[in-house]
Amino acid sequence: MDEVSTTPSGLRGRVTSRDGTRIAYERYGDGPAVVLVSGALGTAAGERALAGLLARRFSVVAYDRRGRGGSGDTGPYAVEREIEDLAAVVGRTGSGTALHGAGTGGALVLAAVAAGLSTGPVSVYEPSCSAEAAARWRQVAALPAEGRRAAAVELFLADPVVPAEPRPGVAELGHTLAYDLAVLGAGTAAERGLGRVHARVLVVDGGASPAGTRAAARALTEALPRARHRTLTGQTHEVAPHVLAPVLEEFLTEDRETVGVGVGQ
Repeated sequence: MDEVSTTPSGLRGRVTSRDGTRIAYERYGDGPAVVLVSGALGTAAGERALAGLLARRFSVVAYDRRGRGGSGDTGPYAVEREIEDLAAVVGRTGSGTALHGAGTGGALVLAAVAAGLSTGPVSVYEPSCSAEAAARWRQVAALPAEGRRAAAVELFLADPVVPAEPRPGVAELGHTLAYDLAVLGAGTAAERGLGRVHARVLVVDGGASPAGTRAAARALTEALPRARHRTLTGQTHEVAPHVLAPVLEEFLTEDRETVGVGVGQ
């Protein structure tokens, strides 16, 4: 059974994934359910600004991916286990839950839907990267295995494609960069099964992001059966929540029947 507590900012609890790993989540608001999936080095706490804006119309759930925040980290790691984690969260929120993933969180969302996870509409923000960025990521992800978690995070944040500000405790998450690299995977869109993603998908990128990132977003849109693309003027990989929120709200309310029901109690 979930361990649930109420805080001034919302509700916190845990669900159990298929392999027994406990996955921590936060929930805000009431209405149709939306699950937020964070990218590299992200946690549920980092999604609070966006969740708060969307909570005016939705039940918004943000969770700590395995190895982060309040979630467990049962080994060995496999992308399939992360998909099961997301499925456990969606099992809590109900049929037709909408999903939004940022960065590698978006890649995880698409992998889960391609693997058969049933959801409502899906939105992703810059879930792909260029070949050059992927090569650099492989170098970064190898450092934690050498006991250099902090060095991995420092090098990752120094990448101009990821202009993120250092956050307290983020060095402890260095080992999860290898998880994100695994989620990104390799191969063509057909090999990744994107042709099996039949949900409505909105692919979003930032107008101030590198050309390679934007090209990857357009290529992803073309590979998905029911996707469209949108660029947010002036935004980078670290998109401003107040800019992104109305775009997601508009997309998710186009067909309210496909968005789903609120989170169960």
